[in-house]
Amino acid sequence: MSTTAPALRPAVTIDDLRGNPKRIRKDKRMHRFLFAASTTSIIISALIIFVLFEESFVFLRDLAKEVGLSSLWDGGAVRPGWYPRDDRFDLVTLISGTVLVSLVAIIVAAPLGLGAAVFLSEYATPRTRRWLKPILEILAGVPSIVFGYFALRVLAPDLIQPWFDTPQRGSLLVTGAAIGVLVTPLMASVSEDALRAVPSSLREASSGLGARKSTTVIKVVLPAAVSGIVAALIISVSRAIGETMVAALASGLLGQGPRTFDPRDPGLTMTAAMAQLAQGSDNVVGSGLTFQSLFFVGAVLFLMTLVLNLIAGRIVRRVRNVY
Repeated sequence: MSTTAPALRPAVTIDDLRGNPKRIRKDKRMHRFLFAASTTSIIISALIIFVLFEESFVFLRDLAKEVGLSSLWDGGAVRPGWYPRDDRFDLVTLISGTVLVSLVAIIVAAPLGLGAAVFLSEYATPRTRRWLKPILEILAGVPSIVFGYFALRVLAPDLIQPWFDTPQRGSLLVTGAAIGVLVTPLMASVSEDALRAVPSSLREASSGLGARKSTTVIKVVLPAAVSGIVAALIISVSRAIGETMVAALASGLLGQGPRTFDPRDPGLTMTAAMAQLAQGSDNVVGSGLTFQSLFFVGAVLFLMTLVLNLIAGRIVRRVRNVY
């Protein structure tokens, strides 16, 4: 009885290991395109930062010659404030207004956003979550100018003025409350993602020990997701600091005003001062150091946001839990 030898497979050559030439050329083209896109974005960012700090240096140099750097805190003035067209550049006015608005915004957004996130992640049924989560994300895409008019037409006359006895509609408190409503969907969305990333085994272990649902959420789920919640809080703060249209509409001042530490008073944030001052470009250029002051305020705002992100990165790395 004869047996046939099994057919030998053809040997694998070097050309076979190199892959399809057409696919290789396509991958190389995609690699070059992505490299060019990333390099272009880096170059554009570097140019923006260069122009920002170059004009800021010009502003500080000319300010030191003409007025003096002491005008940046306007300590000797009877009523210190931000009056750039009069060569009074009290930076404390803008920083204090920005900080007050951000604090009010976080006081509004943190409990509302975290509460919505906990409900969506731990209490809502799948059906409820399917229609509620998209609505929450749609709210995050509403133009900020809409929230500015909402602040003037609803928040200020119906809530802020009756409760806090503010002298007029526009104030730092109104601005902060409106920005808080604006960043609430962002806070809720990021926090909800962090809560849902907590392993179900932790919830099951807590329930197996006899813990109630509320106890599991407070003592197990929230501590396990603290790094994501902190990240959501920092993102919300950065968004509140950089908000422009709401601050420009609802702050109560038009490009200049006195220093105040009372959130019930009209005030200025850094973004509002830049937006309102740059409305008339010809006038800004023709008024001494006013044009360069826009770049200086932008540079200070950039440094504040950068420092905030660096601090946030360290905090998140320190409190992060890996499962």
